Amino acid sequence: MTATPASLAELQDAVRAAPRVLAVGAGTKPRLAAAADGTRRISTVRLRGITEYEPDEYTFTALAGTPVREIAAALADRGQYLPFDPPLAAAGATLGGTVAAGLSGPGRFRYGGLRDFILGVRFVDGDGRLLRMGGKVVKNAAGFDLPKFFVGSAGRFGVLGELTFKVFPRPAARLTLRLPAAGPAEIAARFSAIGRARWEAEALEAVPRNAAVYLRLAGPAPALAALAREVLGRWPGEVLSEGTAAEFWAGVGEFAWAHPGGLLAKVPLGPEQLPALAALAAGLADGRVHFGAGGSQAFLSLPAGGEPARLDAGLRDLGLAGLTLRGDAPLRLGRVADPAVAAAVKRALDPAGRFPALDPS
Repeated sequence: MTATPASLAELQDAVRAAPRVLAVGAGTKPRLAAAADGTRRISTVRLRGITEYEPDEYTFTALAGTPVREIAAALADRGQYLPFDPPLAAAGATLGGTVAAGLSGPGRFRYGGLRDFILGVRFVDGDGRLLRMGGKVVKNAAGFDLPKFFVGSAGRFGVLGELTFKVFPRPAARLTLRLPAAGPAEIAARFSAIGRARWEAEALEAVPRNAAVYLRLAGPAPALAALAREVLGRWPGEVLSEGTAAEFWAGVGEFAWAHPGGLLAKVPLGPEQLPALAALAAGLADGRVHFGAGGSQAFLSLPAGGEPARLDAGLRDLGLAGLTLRGDAPLRLGRVADPAVAAAVKRALDPAGRFPALDPS
């Protein structure tokens, strides 16, 4: 049975009512919602709505079960947006689930990831207490930045109830270039060169199956046209039409390139590790990989019934760690090592072990 609290008080009651609980959202990342035997799931989908929005302060506060697409629509009405481009918005991803998975999209390349935009959280800890950490303004008091611990936490420290974020003004215009790249080594070199260039790309993604790098520029339209000419003077490529660009970026955000019903995993990395990870994906049966944020993150996909054990071992050999978002595989892949401070926070917030362990094995 899944509890569906409709208020923060009911959320506290739901946590206290069971010795083992797991918070879940809309199910767009189903592996994170897979509960062990004897664990009660608590869905936040009824904790929905923007509770505060200060456009002049560029901040908003919303309940954890609020769909990201609703937040995006409200911000767009005031010419603002979440620059880290939260993925799976069209699929119904919630704000709390996005934080728990630690998912950032293409805009992370220029502006930073989700971790750089979260200001405060209200959450229920393992003792059923409703706690507030962080604040509701950009200029906050100094101290231990606990809200960032919830980014990618997969429900291990508490159940998120309400979150506060800062936002940015939406760019006046965008322009996307497609630059052919023959293979992983050329993709990595292109990432490195663009990252050092003066163009300040807003997003930089690569699709090895398409043998191309996609570069998105943002700002005043005349300036973008001039920058595009400069880029294309250095490398062959093309400017995508507005419709083609919109389709591409929507596909990136919804993982349209991945195997439907198969495994999907997020893997943080550095650009220098890109060729080795591409080789690992190529060595798996129908393995697919997408490189994002200028090579600082990758997503791997295997077909249903693929080889998750080989993926796990391969990541371990490369010294990389992954998080399974969907598919039949361990939640955490590769070489996973939680810092000692994470264990200390876990002991403080969940002394009875109500929430999933740091090491799910």
